[in-house]
Amino acid sequence: MFNSAASEFDGDYTELVEELGAMIAGEPDPIANLANASALIFDRLPDLNWAGFYLLKGDELVLGPFQGKPACIRIALGRGVCGTAAAKAASVLVEDVHQFPGHIACDSASNSELVVPMLKDGKVVGVLDLDSPNIGRFSENDRRGCEILVAELMRQLSVDW
Repeated sequence: MFNSAASEFDGDYTELVEELGAMIAGEPDPIANLANASALIFDRLPDLNWAGFYLLKGDELVLGPFQGKPACIRIALGRGVCGTAAAKAASVLVEDVHQFPGHIACDSASNSELVVPMLKDGKVVGVLDLDSPNIGRFSENDRRGCEILVAELMRQLSVDW
């Protein structure tokens, strides 16, 4: 879904981080905030076919709020791009998911992926997952920008993970 707002995105995440912060300020419900965050990201970033969250429950990631086609519901730690990012507590940027060992294909249209862990008190509580139909869609700038975006989200989420 490519819209005019997304086509105007210039790679500067400052405005997106500020918009997210204003959108969720004072709202205590984490699911509502994650739902709006996924909608904002999906609307503003170009060339995405999926944007959403997986939340850590025990030793697996469980599907949370998202925008896009139906997705895998549960992902074990260490499996696929999401599970790898969660297990390493580090962002994973994959230019071509078909070259990533153990990639989980929830949507066959996805060709590149960026996953950023959600950290609370140094512990992984979930991940932000972005997929694109374009090989090489995500850059180091996207990784850094999304890490700042997730940090703002986690700063404002009022939930005891």
